[in-house]
This record gives sequence, structure tokens and C-alpha cells, in this order.
Amino acid sequence: MLDTLLDDLRFPIGLLFLIFSLILVVTGLILPLKPGADTNLNLFAGGVMGVFGLFMLVTSILAARASASGSEQH
Repeated sequence: MLDTLLDDLRFPIGLLFLIFSLILVVTGLILPLKPGADTNLNLFAGGVMGVFGLFMLVTSILAARASASGSEQH
């Protein structure tokens, strides 16, 4: 199954987006808001990137499982 995950482009893209989202979320939690700013864009962008990264990872893992179960039946 690991070979199938590494062949799928969604897996490294999902990991990359998750790493970037963790950096943004930590930055958003540590650094204070700028004067006059209503929202913390680091937290917002990190959350959106994290959801996208998780989506890519989940679809990659589900495709790898489907491929593994399909190859076992033959």
C-alpha cells in the first residue's frame, strides 16, 4: 500500500499543505494581531490549507485501499 501512496500525487501534496498549514496556525497563535486588524489571516489561511491537505490525504489513502483490495480479488 505504501508504494501506491507514493505513486499518487495527492499524498505528497496533502503532506505539503498540512506542513504549511501547521506553520501558519502556529504563527497565528504566537504572533499578536496588527493594530486595526479584525481577523487573524494566518489562522484562517492555515485552517483552509489544513482542510485541503486533509482532503488530499484522505482521498489518496482511500484510493490506495481501493487499489489494494482490487488487486487482492484478482
